[in-house]
Amino acid sequence: MRLSIIVPVLNEGATLAARLDALAPLRARGAERVVVDGGSTDDSWMLARPRADRLLLAARGRAAQMNAGAAAACGDVLLFLHADTALPLQADRSVLHAVQRGAAWGRFDVQIDGRHPMLRVVGAMMNARSRYSGIATGDQAIFITREAFARVGGFSAQPLMEDIEISRRLKRIAPPCCLRERVVTSGRRWEQRGVWHTIALMWRLRASYFFGADAAELAQRYGYRTEPPLPHTHVAVLAKAPVPGLAKTRLIPALGARGAARVQRRFALHTLRLAGQAAQRMGTGVQLWVAPSASQRFFRALRRSAGAGEALQWHEQPSGDLGARMAHALATHFSANPGLPLLLVGTDCPPLSPGHLLAAARALAQHDAVLIPAEDGGYVLIGLRRPCPAVFEGVAWSTGSVLAQTRDRLRDAGLNWHELPTLWDVDTPDDWARWQRTLQGQGA
Repeated sequence: MRLSIIVPVLNEGATLAARLDALAPLRARGAERVVVDGGSTDDSWMLARPRADRLLLAARGRAAQMNAGAAAACGDVLLFLHADTALPLQADRSVLHAVQRGAAWGRFDVQIDGRHPMLRVVGAMMNARSRYSGIATGDQAIFITREAFARVGGFSAQPLMEDIEISRRLKRIAPPCCLRERVVTSGRRWEQRGVWHTIALMWRLRASYFFGADAAELAQRYGYRTEPPLPHTHVAVLAKAPVPGLAKTRLIPALGARGAARVQRRFALHTLRLAGQAAQRMGTGVQLWVAPSASQRFFRALRRSAGAGEALQWHEQPSGDLGARMAHALATHFSANPGLPLLLVGTDCPPLSPGHLLAAARALAQHDAVLIPAEDGGYVLIGLRRPCPAVFEGVAWSTGSVLAQTRDRLRDAGLNWHELPTLWDVDTPDDWARWQRTLQGQGA
């Protein structure tokens, strides 16, 4: 039997690398790591990429994310792990042993990590209540055989109490296996809100749910905010062919011409994957604007790859500076799709995530334009609701004044715009070293 560990995440970049690295011994013994992102706009997506066997984008909400992870997972047993929870070192063996002895589902005891002494009492009460009631909480790392998960229909599509709801249905199949080994979960939500206040709030919410209160209403009381609908927005990716000596030339001193070209290829494929996932969530498509020609070897191979070529709308970039090429892409798009906003991105920003594209699309629902600034004075992304070629005219491209000049052009055109948090490109050897450190969870 194989175990799949499914981790729903949303803006967990501060601790995610360490949490996923702690699962490496389990992975070495055959466990699969499935990370399901709900639209993070921090480093979560980038940090999860090298550490996950499968990295998915799903609608925000633990239930939706965990269901998506279960659908994609390969394991016979599914273990749902909160991103702020650490498993015991032998968790995989304990779970598989329990299943081999006949358990259909179960959970671990929990220990809450924090400074307040009351947190130890809270953890002990959670364990005792769970053992008495047969109801497990998500903090206890619930595990379920794939067969049992399918029989109960997965998690209910609700923003809160999804763990209680699935426990109720699983109890009709079999009692839970309550493992004595302890997972350690963060006490941050108790300490941030006040331990006593959080205890009282959770008891009130659970009591209300027991007596039939609507989970969505309880989620609002808990502080959960409903995610606004995603507007239909196209994504256009501007990509250069990874030709040695012509691609990522400023990285050549550190990586050599072939190494720099391999980086360009890797970045382009990454950007296309995340653009595809974001576009799928928005119910739209991805345009690929290639340079210098679609006949380049990399682009020919991309067309032949399974499904990749068919999923893209192919265009060749015209001659001219970057502004002329972006203006042409926008004009072409709006000529064919009037009223459908467009996001334009390059391939030089590995911190970019599908969540950034979704946030930019939402911003365009309220603004004429959206920007993601870059630390070097340019921008990573620009989005517009209608064509406005003046935004790209007279800009000193490849300088540190691109962002400031673009703001001036937007202002002169009478457009209102929104800016998302600043990201950074990988152009120089120092940028490359920074990216490597970030991937390793060492920060910038």
